[in-house]
Parts: sequence; C-alpha cells; structure tokens
Amino acid sequence: MRLHPTLLAAALGVTLIAAPAQAERPRDQDRAFRAIQDGRAIPLPSIERRVVPMMGGADYLGPEFHGETYRLKFVRDGRVIWVDVDAATGRVIGEAGR
Repeated sequence: MRLHPTLLAAALGVTLIAAPAQAERPRDQDRAFRAIQDGRAIPLPSIERRVVPMMGGADYLGPEFHGETYRLKFVRDGRVIWVDVDAATGRVIGEAGR
C-alpha cells in the first residue's frame, strides 16, 4: 500500500519541476510581438501580403518566427517550400524546396 502514495508523490514532484521550464520558453508569437513593439520586425500580415502573391498559387501553411527572420511554409505539388524573410525589412533572403 505504501508504493502507490510514493509513486504519486514522485509524479507530482516531476510535474512541479518540469512546469517552470516549460512556462519560461516564449512562443513564436510572443517573441514576434516583442520584436514588432521594439521596432525590430514588421508585422506578419505585412510580410504575408508581400510574399504569398509571389508564390504562384502554392498553398500557404503558416509562419515561424526566428528572431531576425520569418520562415513561411508553402506546399505545391506535394513539395514543401520554405521562404525566409528578413523580419525588419520584409525582403526575401532565401528559399528552399522550389
């Protein structure tokens, strides 16, 4: 009977230890918001308005934010295309998969 409470206590302890580490990691949208507020990045909708029309009908799957760049993900004919965009200027700086 003592095994069950011990396992429960151990599981609770692991959960409490792991929770702060997960809570400290900012999400992409939080980091992007701060960069926009600080003047280090253009808002994502502006970037999307520039890049999506350039992709010739490829399906837009969504963005990632990497501090100084946005990475936009597209798919066309089963192939994934990544477009890297300078977050501060909106200039396309790289493509992969085309």
